[in-house]
Amino acid sequence: MRQLAPFTLFTVLIIFFAIGLTKNPRLIPSPLIGKPLPLHQLVELQTPSNVIHTNNLKGENFVLNVWASWCGACLEEHSTLMNLADSQDVLIVGLNYKDNRSEAKHWLGENGNPYSQIWFDPAGEFGMELGVYGVPETFFVNQDGIIAYKHVGPLNRTVIASALALLDTSENAPL
Repeated sequence: MRQLAPFTLFTVLIIFFAIGLTKNPRLIPSPLIGKPLPLHQLVELQTPSNVIHTNNLKGENFVLNVWASWCGACLEEHSTLMNLADSQDVLIVGLNYKDNRSEAKHWLGENGNPYSQIWFDPAGEFGMELGVYGVPETFFVNQDGIIAYKHVGPLNRTVIASALALLDTSENAPL
């Protein structure tokens, strides 16, 4: 019977790993889906004297993109954000996360600025409230200030189209 225990443990582990491999790592559930964007007060990246409240955008749908100048994947998705900004389909707000102000401003100067506002979160406090654990992450927030969808990783046109459709519906079901 003692010799059967290691084999049983090995079999159970294989089953758990096999189940895990069938899951999509980009589909990370967020407890904030269907809930209001947390209330927070932040300063603007470009103009530190401007204080921004996260509930100031109530009344319009917006995309909250969490990014940093040190993030390679943020550069990968940047052209998609620039195209979205050019289309003017939705307001794009940036959350500059755990970054250096001057490096972030330099990065935007080199790569372009798709954001209508950029909230500066150097210590990652607001990011922690959002459940951010890495960048880029993007939240799609409806006009009532409710988070309709969260995407982990670089954005693409398909994700944006599906998530924007969620903003236009009253039912905020996951993609």
